[in-house]
Amino acid sequence: MTTTLQQRQSASLWEQFCQWVTSTENRLYVGWFGVLMIPTLLAATACFVIAFIAAPPVDIDGIREPVAGSLMYGNNIISGAVVPSSNAIGLHFY
Repeated sequence: MTTTLQQRQSASLWEQFCQWVTSTENRLYVGWFGVLMIPTLLAATACFVIAFIAAPPVDIDGIREPVAGSLMYGNNIISGAVVPSSNAIGLHFY
């Protein structure tokens, strides 16, 4: 019986991470887009959940009548909404 030993080159932590990201042997392929997408989606989901629960009323029409959409202001899961303010709408249109 013959045993062959191979000396393994130690890769840097960054090289190991790159190999893991691009490996198709993983159960779930992450890829470089996933490296950016997964934390972004987690942050956006957390922000939306907080806004859905506790966002303050917004004067959306500019007529000094605030529109409340969060759960803390009397809405339920069906009628709740994240109401955008006019400056947020303008920022997204820009």
